[in-house]
Amino acid sequence: MASEAIYKTGQGYWTRMVSASAAGLLLAQGTFWMWSKVGAGAVGTTKYVAAALALVFLGAVGSGIFWALGRNPRTVDFLIATEGEMKKVNWSTRREVVNSTGVVIFTMLVIAIFCFLCDRGFAWTFLQIGVLDNSVLETE
Repeated sequence: MASEAIYKTGQGYWTRMVSASAAGLLLAQGTFWMWSKVGAGAVGTTKYVAAALALVFLGAVGSGIFWALGRNPRTVDFLIATEGEMKKVNWSTRREVVNSTGVVIFTMLVIAIFCFLCDRGFAWTFLQIGVLDNSVLETE
């Protein structure tokens, strides 16, 4: 049947596959959680009920994921547009990332040293004017 075909086959393939993989992982975790919570400590036929509920959950949510990622025009068009935009992104080179990381680490060290010196300066000032006593500085 044509109504069951995937909307815009082949377009946005990788975006759909990664989204489906992430959703499938969450679905599997949710199904296992449901099965373990409903069937925890159960004996006899209750385990079958827990398994049936987990399978119903798996089927219902799995169908919803398939519909959203494969057949819903709004979602699929969004994923296709997302993949198109990601191809236009100018990704940084490894050298640029390493240099930027070095700048961030150096800047954070300078800020940390500055904050430490300001803290010690204020503590010394407050100690001199009698607002703090020596026991406060010794416990740090």
